[in-house]
Amino acid sequence: MTAAEPGADWLAAVPRWSARGGPPVHAQIEQWLAGVIGRGQLVPGDRLPREEDLAARLGVSRMTLRQALASLEALGAVVRKAGRSGGTFVSEPRIECDLTGLAGFTEQMRRANVRAGARMVSAATVPAAAAVAAALGVRPNAPVHEIVRVRTARRAPLALERSYFPVQPFPDLLEQRLTGSLYELLRRRYGQHPHTARESLEPVIAGPQEARLLGVAAQSPLMRIERTVHTAAGLAVEHATDLFRPDRVRISLSVNV
Repeated sequence: MTAAEPGADWLAAVPRWSARGGPPVHAQIEQWLAGVIGRGQLVPGDRLPREEDLAARLGVSRMTLRQALASLEALGAVVRKAGRSGGTFVSEPRIECDLTGLAGFTEQMRRANVRAGARMVSAATVPAAAAVAAALGVRPNAPVHEIVRVRTARRAPLALERSYFPVQPFPDLLEQRLTGSLYELLRRRYGQHPHTARESLEPVIAGPQEARLLGVAAQSPLMRIERTVHTAAGLAVEHATDLFRPDRVRISLSVNV
């Protein structure tokens, strides 16, 4: 990691903070620092000066500065680390994942101008649990293909995907290359075109295995997206649960009124 020293260019012209007739000073500092990062004067990995040094340079109390940094951390703009080599570091910007339309992870990353990657965790034919069977329209305990992958971008884990596919329309699915777009594979090899999806979102807490696979601490917050995909003819072709890291991904959805 590189370090941004107090004498760096981005600190050459500190604004005057006004405590009258406007937003509180900590909000002004938050907005200013966000602009410094947005203009590229600070880049991911840069370390801000120590809190006492930066507060003195900005002419504010450490409490005011900490409020601004806490807000920036909540937005994912910075991350604060404890320990001797800790401090406040500029974060990688969150990647936009647009759920509008039916786009898989690969397509979502393409829209964000980021190359998607996949690391296989497991691929097996397993008995369908009740919820999976109901979603896919098969009987309970019927065989279904389960594919578990860690999806990456910028070489970092973003999401843990657990997808289920009915065996009958995709008998040799597990024999195919499974590290690319599975939707493209369904279209190209089997002639089944994913057309509509029903999705639900809810915040969850990472368990030990999920935390290990995603490179986060246990009990870290995650965003869970449950999805069932159908073709235009009404065939259920996938039931999936994706766990996204909210510190690296921002979920968006466009709605026409």
